[in-house]
Amino acid sequence: MSLQFTQIHHVAIIVSNLDKAKHFYVDILGLPIIREHRRPDKNDTKLDLQLGNCELEIFAVKNPPKRLSFPEAAGLRHLAFKTEDIEAKVAYLKANGVKCEEIRYDTFTNEKMTFFFDPDGLPLELHE
Repeated sequence: MSLQFTQIHHVAIIVSNLDKAKHFYVDILGLPIIREHRRPDKNDTKLDLQLGNCELEIFAVKNPPKRLSFPEAAGLRHLAFKTEDIEAKVAYLKANGVKCEEIRYDTFTNEKMTFFFDPDGLPLELHE
């Protein structure tokens, strides 16, 4: 039997600082806010952002444990975003103080790509 999924509904990440994460993901990356609410029972704040047909869930918790290894910890390795004009996107990110690696050509996918990092050091990738 095949489960025949149709798409990824959402990806959830944990951040250490809601204000920094909101500035990065909303103000710099431009992801629209769907909803935001404090969850007293879980002692966190949840921020849902729109990313095309998918949602990015941000959970802000106090003092989350650090990644055990970088970037090869078990679990989520990185998020990759499909984009056009990767050079312009990297210039924009750098102008907004975001550290970016050099753009390179991925011979496996035949696409240009690069990595940049969120405020907690989560690797994010651009593919053109």
